[in-house]
Amino acid sequence: MQNEFKIERLDNQFCEAIIGLILPIQQIEFNVDIDLAAQPDLLDIEKHYDATGGAFWGAKLNGELIGTIALIAVPEHQSGAIRKMFVKKEFRGKDLGVAQALLKTLLAYCVNNNLNKVYLGTKDILQAACRFYERNGFKQVDMKDLPVYFPRMAVDNVFYSLDLK
Repeated sequence: MQNEFKIERLDNQFCEAIIGLILPIQQIEFNVDIDLAAQPDLLDIEKHYDATGGAFWGAKLNGELIGTIALIAVPEHQSGAIRKMFVKKEFRGKDLGVAQALLKTLLAYCVNNNLNKVYLGTKDILQAACRFYERNGFKQVDMKDLPVYFPRMAVDNVFYSLDLK
């Protein structure tokens, strides 16, 4: 069996697979009170990500979607917002490095597209995610210090930024 995953850009033809990965992680694994209606971006990847100058990537292993990450670009402010960073439980951790590869892909895209700062929101109960971002140089930001253009999700209560300059 091949054990190498591949990261590729995803578009609207992958919406069903993306929803099938993300919703169970949010609702079942982490008991986050959010449904598909609160995440219309998952139904139109191209409109909510690609059209901003951002992108949506997926990690695939043997054809199965095992992880995602997305970027909403805000080119006029040379920045972006990281969204939809999820990896299936059985593929998490440093051994396979799926999350790290997804983040590296997104950050390289930012640098290549002159996006000098990225922001993200998460939940404090997602301690492993918070540690992951901090290990990767992200600094915690108070909600009041986020730029007005940052797209907030109601469930997020911890925010981070990373300067890429």
